[in-house]
Order: sequence, then C-alpha cells, then structure tokens
Amino acid sequence: MAGGASLAFARFPPDRASCDTGRMAIPELFRDARFVVLDKPAGLKVHAGPGGGPSVEDGFAALSRRRDGPWLVHRLDADTAGCLVVALRKAALVAAQAEFAGGRAVKTYWAVVVGGPAGEEGRIEMRLRKVVAPGGWRMVADAAGEAALTEWRVLGRGGGRTLLELRPRTGRTHQIRVHCAASGWPILGDGLYGTAGGGLHLLARAIRLDLVPPVAAIAPVPPHMRAAVAACAPQGERS
Repeated sequence: MAGGASLAFARFPPDRASCDTGRMAIPELFRDARFVVLDKPAGLKVHAGPGGGPSVEDGFAALSRRRDGPWLVHRLDADTAGCLVVALRKAALVAAQAEFAGGRAVKTYWAVVVGGPAGEEGRIEMRLRKVVAPGGWRMVADAAGEAALTEWRVLGRGGGRTLLELRPRTGRTHQIRVHCAASGWPILGDGLYGTAGGGLHLLARAIRLDLVPPVAAIAPVPPHMRAAVAACAPQGERS
C-alpha cells in the first residue's frame, strides 16, 4: 500500500448479533462496552435527515439501554455498504471523533471501477468543492476546494474492471467517488459520477481505531458486489 504497510484487522462473525431497525436487522461486526461496528447495508441512510425515511438510527434503541446515546461516530453515504462505527458512551464518542478528526482512523474501502489505473498503486491528491444547483448538489474537482488525498492499490482486474483497495487520508464528502471518476475510472453503479445500474460498488471494507483497547472490524462483500468482485479478485480476496 502506498504510504505505509498494510494493517491486519480482526474479523468478527457478522451473524453474532444485529441492530434491529424495525425494517431489517443490521449485523454487528464488533461490540464492546464502548462501541458497536455495524455492517450497514447499501441503500440505507445512516440518519433520516430532512427527507425522512428509514435509517440506521431507527435501531439505536436496540443497541443500548442507557438513557443517553448511542451516537454515530461518522457517516457513510446511503448507497455505500460496510463498517459504520457507533458509540455507546459519550466519552467513547469524543475519543473516536478525535481519531477521525486527527486523520488517525484507518479506513479501508473496496471499490470496483470501470476501466482502471495503469499502475498497481498510487495516490490521488485532488481538491474538492461542493457545487449546489437547482437539481441538487455534487462534489467537483476544483483547485479552490478543500485538500483531499486518497491512496489506492489494485487488488485484481477482469472484464474491463478493476477491484481497488482505497485509503482516504482526508474525509471529504464523496471523496473516493469523485477521485475515482475524475481519474478516468468511475465506480461501477455510481449514478452521480458515472453510470447508474446494479448499485454502487463501494464498500467500507475495514475500520481500525487505535484506542485502548483498539476497535477493529472487517465487513463482508455485500450481495450486489459479489459477482463483480469475483470477476476481478484473486481467490483469496473475494469474501
């Protein structure tokens, strides 16, 4: 991996427990007295927002019996699947958010992209800016925007597509999606920055917070990504 050695993550069985939103059960990948790491499904918002609708927060009452909390430590796009960290205690929330704000949270994503880079690993440094229009908003590459850095390496190729491991070193909105699209290889199924169809092939594959004790989890490949991942990945990188 460009910029540092690959880290090992503890694997937790996704069927050991779940967060019940009333509409679906979201598997837990990790739990201790401080945190739960959920395996968020693609298509589910993390919170309802102004538009309402079902969200991960609908199941928070099932995660803890404490009077305060739980709290989302960070966000994932509705169409992104995978590791979502939830704090069960206020002190844990503050500690985890400090890790994210300080760039110390190790976030690993998998994406299947259309085409792919010429090399085997590298980094994308591209400033991003939010553009609002009557039909909605999107992020664009702009020299006047906020600094954004994503490291990547190729895990496999096949059928005109590439499976990438990506490590965002900054946390800009839609960072990975825009960086991939602007580099000439949009994420498969990205209707905003590429071509829609089949669902967004972006997975928050792993998370690690080097707290004491550490928090670490790996999310399995979701159903809508399995065929594309299998077509690109070596045998040992498909689950």
